[in-house]
Amino acid sequence: MFLKCQRIKKSESEKEVASESIVTEKKAKKSSKKSAEKEASKMLEPVNEKETKKRTSDRSVLLKELKEKAKKLQAGIEGVGTEDIKEELEKKRELLIPLEDYVKTGIHLGTRVITPDMKPFVYRRRADSIGVLNTSLIDEQIKKAIDFVSKYEPAEIVLACKREAGWKPAILFSEITGIRVFTKKYPAGMMTNTALENFYEPELVIVCDPWIDKNALNDATLTNKKKIILCDTNNFTARADLVIPCNNKGSKSLGLIFYLLARGYIEKKKIKVKMPSMALFVDEEEADIQYIQESPKELAV
Repeated sequence: MFLKCQRIKKSESEKEVASESIVTEKKAKKSSKKSAEKEASKMLEPVNEKETKKRTSDRSVLLKELKEKAKKLQAGIEGVGTEDIKEELEKKRELLIPLEDYVKTGIHLGTRVITPDMKPFVYRRRADSIGVLNTSLIDEQIKKAIDFVSKYEPAEIVLACKREAGWKPAILFSEITGIRVFTKKYPAGMMTNTALENFYEPELVIVCDPWIDKNALNDATLTNKKKIILCDTNNFTARADLVIPCNNKGSKSLGLIFYLLARGYIEKKKIKVKMPSMALFVDEEEADIQYIQESPKELAV
């Protein structure tokens, strides 16, 4: 019994010693962790300070740049006067001819088919499903065409008009401007085949209809020439450098376009030629009732 008691006491004392050693180890670990954390914080302090300094410096630089940009923008805004803006808007609103003259010729009346290419130029559909072109966009595109054509001399331009409705105004256009015109039939390969006697290589080709005048359009595309195409709502505009949205099937519509192009061309090039009246191009004696069905107020968009 005595021996057993001694063994029990010995085991208890050993347990106490082991627990004390564990506690001391834990305390030592905690103290070492705290010291490590302190050292790490001391090491990171200067880095954090540097980062904060960089951030503040970057912000100040950005603020300076933004202030400079704001000053430049303000100076630019002050430089542009309200009168200049009004003048530009008035120029855009000014039509080449009165709106009533556009309506009389039916230049705005398209077809029942509207291609995706021509959709941006269409104002609305009538009750009979005919697409109505935006007259302000027609006028704007004709102005662009006048500027475009004026960059070239008459000998550098060719007009192809196979549709009979445009023969008379096309010939008038040629007589006034001196630009070469092909009516009835365009000689195939004229721009591509150098062996032909009538070989001719212009810099600009005006096409009245991309489908009917496809031979001229193909030659111009193969030779990489500039192209102005008169497009109705049922035409595609992929190969055009400039599009004139219009009714390219009516004689009065084509006559009006050729009149405006001829008048603008001789004015820009300062060609001293007597300009015929618009009535001679449009042939107003043969007015068609369907061309005046739309009211001018509806078309002024």
